[in-house]
Amino acid sequence: MKITKTIVTTLAAGIMAQVIGGSAIAQDMTLKLGHLANEANPWHKASVKFGTELSRLTDGRISVEVFPNESLGKEVDLINGMQLGTVDMTITGESLQNWAPMAALLAVPYAYKSIEHMDQVAGGDIGDLIKAQIVEKAKIRPIAHFARGPRNLTSNRAIPSPDDLNGLKMRVPNVPLFVDVWKALGANPGPMAFSEVFTALQNGTIDSQENPLALIRSANFNEVQSHINMTEHVRSWIYLTIAESTWQKLSAEDQNAVLQAAALAQAYERGLFEASIAADRAYLEGKGMTFVEVDGAAFAAKAKDAVLANVNDEIKPIVDDLFKQ
Repeated sequence: MKITKTIVTTLAAGIMAQVIGGSAIAQDMTLKLGHLANEANPWHKASVKFGTELSRLTDGRISVEVFPNESLGKEVDLINGMQLGTVDMTITGESLQNWAPMAALLAVPYAYKSIEHMDQVAGGDIGDLIKAQIVEKAKIRPIAHFARGPRNLTSNRAIPSPDDLNGLKMRVPNVPLFVDVWKALGANPGPMAFSEVFTALQNGTIDSQENPLALIRSANFNEVQSHINMTEHVRSWIYLTIAESTWQKLSAEDQNAVLQAAALAQAYERGLFEASIAADRAYLEGKGMTFVEVDGAAFAAKAKDAVLANVNDEIKPIVDDLFKQ
């Protein structure tokens, strides 16, 4: 009888050790975070910051491995991987409208009057609706938002109002909304691969293009354009996201740690973003480019009808209200 009790006790202890050990192992986790930016980009640095803070908040139980430069896959591939459970995290934005139509609100021309207005929307009721639909339809969960540099129009003359466009030949991305908005404003826009823009500006095939300051700088457009017209026609944000399947594996305590780390990463990214905007402007001014303040209200008013005609019915009332604000 004693032997039987001893055996039973030993077996019970062994099973308990396995359960405890298995539980400890299950709590240890490495999250794979892939994105398209390079190592110098504020989004990458904020991703690393997120990993550092999450490891600290979980006493090292959860770590984050960051894969920049599309090394884990392109944006849509990463989204698909998150839905399949092979990728844990990525940074993504309006591409999510392929699943969740409200994600189109992340980059609507002239919808946001300032970065403060954009933050108010992203962090408010509209932002909550966007995130809820992304979780429901795309099965990934936004946990923080990062700023994108506003898009500005470059040219070889000042264009302070839409009346000054006068059929200006310009390159735009192959996005129908962008093409129609610039037509409505009075320009002559056309899609073109970004890799072809410098040469087209150089030989006069086009007269202008529009992009954030960081891309204007990295593409050396200062060598073929003299003016940056501060149209700031698209202000937008992008989300740091986690796969919903990964999120559901986390305890409530660890979910809270993820959100805390994400909030710290968001604040850190904003500081880097503001510094980069100032540095890019100083660099381009140093290269001889002239920055032109424009009549933003006039541009927005003239673009409104084209914007509303190009957004889907689900978000049209929201966009209309944003213009009224």
